[in-house]
Amino acid sequence: MSAPAPSPVVIDAEPLPRQDEVLTEPALAFVAELHRRFTPRRDELLARRTERRAEIARTSTLGFLPETAAVRADGTWRVAPAPEALNDRRVEITGPTDRKMTINALNSGAKVWLADFEDASAPTWENVVLGQLNLIDAYTRAIDFTDPATGKTYALRPDADLATVVMRPRGWHLNDRHLLVDGEQVPGAFVDFGLYFFHNARRLLDLGKGPYFYLPKTESHLEARLWNDVFVFAQDHLGIPQGTIRATVLIETITAAYEMDAILYELRDHASGLNAGRWDYLFSIVKNFRDGGARFVLPDRNAVTMTAPFMRAYTELLVRTCHKRGAHAIGGMAAFIPSRRDEEVNRVAFEKVKADKDREADDGFDGSWVAHPDLVPIAMASFDRVLGDRPNQKDRLRADVDVKAADLIAVDSLDAKPTYAGLVNAVQVGIRYIEAWLRGLGAVAIFNLMEDAATAEISRSQIWQWINAGVEFENGEKATADLARKVAAEELARIRAEIGTEAFAAGHWQQAHDLLLKVALDEDYAEFLTLPAYEQLAG
Repeated sequence: MSAPAPSPVVIDAEPLPRQDEVLTEPALAFVAELHRRFTPRRDELLARRTERRAEIARTSTLGFLPETAAVRADGTWRVAPAPEALNDRRVEITGPTDRKMTINALNSGAKVWLADFEDASAPTWENVVLGQLNLIDAYTRAIDFTDPATGKTYALRPDADLATVVMRPRGWHLNDRHLLVDGEQVPGAFVDFGLYFFHNARRLLDLGKGPYFYLPKTESHLEARLWNDVFVFAQDHLGIPQGTIRATVLIETITAAYEMDAILYELRDHASGLNAGRWDYLFSIVKNFRDGGARFVLPDRNAVTMTAPFMRAYTELLVRTCHKRGAHAIGGMAAFIPSRRDEEVNRVAFEKVKADKDREADDGFDGSWVAHPDLVPIAMASFDRVLGDRPNQKDRLRADVDVKAADLIAVDSLDAKPTYAGLVNAVQVGIRYIEAWLRGLGAVAIFNLMEDAATAEISRSQIWQWINAGVEFENGEKATADLARKVAAEELARIRAEIGTEAFAAGHWQQAHDLLLKVALDEDYAEFLTLPAYEQLAG
């Protein structure tokens, strides 16, 4: 008797233009196979996160894992050599995969574009599917864009001038409610990775590049091992040579900071580097140590610079670990958005960006992130000054760096304290970002900074932490739920006055206000803002 045929893949969404070019039967079968093989392990790893968080709550500490001590001690292993297209990464631009951004990012002059299906993209089905279509069109040079507001036309430069694409799928924790296999939602990571790899792996090889990925929100080497097994299966399934896929892991969780060596080791045939993701890293510290007492209370997010002792320990350990293993060390984000009206704002911001990128280049990083094309030349100059004609500085082994386990969580080594203005800013940014996210926008310019979901996470987490820690601000007011509600009501009124009653009514402002307060004030801390937010996201 023959085995029953697998259940069909179900797409629970309204049809989109040209979706049949992305959602082909073979591509969906590949995604379904990823789901059936690997989602049970994904589920086990999510459960392990919960167990680990409970242990941190009990001990208020973290350390380097005894079970991976041999991997750390073995100085002989290295990751696979970088392919030519990923050897020089001195400037990387980030952004979502809408049509205009796709063209502008590829044309930006940056060496790499992080094509983002994660924090810079609200996961509407339209963004998921049409983002894939835009990348296919870019690789076949079938993409252009005319801005309906200005009439300006955008088109790709010659292939040799285009940035190399490194695609970022969604994190392990998010499912996609629009794609069901055997009646279950498929993890967004498998939807994004599976569709992209299936359609573009061979095409990219023909272009002299390959399927390259950024892996977000990784919390352990076991999660990296799962990704490696996914890569091995995917390459075999499509008949692509093993080692074709290359992955850069974002070290944006505090637990992953203690497992950098092991993460690279698990992915060693596919690893190309690690990245220092600032806002999600701070969010992870708050999330994991939120009940650890006063010594873990972070000040205003903008007061936590990369020169803070515990942040410096994190970045210097990252550079040393990467270069010891032959991997690229990629620095953090310059999120400034140039003002078209205020040159003084630009001058001050450009000086800060230059200082930040100079510091990274001098510390040994091989490249760094920017959020806007106007910042590409600034970052490029910082790295050109140090690298010259060399593609990277992986030969700088930083043997001088000696980071102890306690250094990474020495939050109280920072003198700054939370301020009332910091609370106001957290509320402002949280409401304004969530409102845009609910309209399907994941990358949002707020107060001359390009904000994404990581920003909203640190904003609502700091509100939660300050209230639960009973912080008293410099003006004598105490952080309370009532104070947060008062500040939020004032911000809502300010926005209404700023944009007008009609525009306010057409937006999602009250909904965003309510959602921010829910995740900032609920006694049960939501693991990710995007989980309850996704339930309210239309499309």
